[in-house]
Amino acid sequence: MIKSHHWFALLTRSNFEQTVYTKVCQKKIDAFLPKMRKQSKRKDRKLMIETPLFPGYIFVRSTTAPQDQLQILKTTGAVRLLGSAKGPIPVPEHQIEALKLLTSTSQDLITGAIVQLKKGDPVVILEGPMAGLKGEFFRYKGQGRVIVKIDLLGQYAGLEVDLDNVEKIPNLIS
Repeated sequence: MIKSHHWFALLTRSNFEQTVYTKVCQKKIDAFLPKMRKQSKRKDRKLMIETPLFPGYIFVRSTTAPQDQLQILKTTGAVRLLGSAKGPIPVPEHQIEALKLLTSTSQDLITGAIVQLKKGDPVVILEGPMAGLKGEFFRYKGQGRVIVKIDLLGQYAGLEVDLDNVEKIPNLIS
């Protein structure tokens, strides 16, 4: 019987994402640590630094077999695989592929002309800790802020961001 591999979100200790990623890879386990480039907040210099796109998380590819998942959880800095009381919940392959595509580009997204957003419009967040994340426009909050509805591992969350940091994703259907 062939064991099916799935992607899982692995919670790590605070600021241990790179350590856990390196250790998991040393165990010959497929892992993915999406990163984004942002400007350092240090006042004495303006460097572009790479930081995890999802602080506190990496993605690992594993079977649902307890011995395979235990091998991951024995990694220094690993906390738990995200899931429910029934066990870890796989992250859909297409979401991982989309994250890989978004984080592989060296070009920054550039906003175009101002577009009036309607509820349900697909949008992408351009800057900040959630840069590259896709969601649906939910509503205008006022004072240049908007609420974006994000699907995170099967649950929806409302994220408040600056209107300038959101761009409508064009409808590619002809």
